[in-house]
Amino acid sequence: MNKDFKTPPGHVNFLAKRLFGAGGTIVDGAVAYLAPGGGGPVEMHTHATDHLFIVVSGEARVLLGDGEVIVRANESCLVKGNVPHSVWNNTDGETVMIGITVAG
Repeated sequence: MNKDFKTPPGHVNFLAKRLFGAGGTIVDGAVAYLAPGGGGPVEMHTHATDHLFIVVSGEARVLLGDGEVIVRANESCLVKGNVPHSVWNNTDGETVMIGITVAG
């Protein structure tokens, strides 16, 4: 088990890991299932809101401008909307992630 998981006070047989803290206003959220080779958009894009991506299972490759970030299960990545970006499945299996749109 990942060392970052802890049992909160007053809980029993319960492990949790903080994925993000406070920041901005949540606009919406979605669960995404990325098949092998899936993701997008094909051309990177920008917009006024930010994305918080949380990978539930599998692994995502987040393209950011000229770089990339690999986000594994039980990890998160905040993508600023003004940075060109797209998100892709980085495995040979299905990747499941939660996407939360955040207004600054």
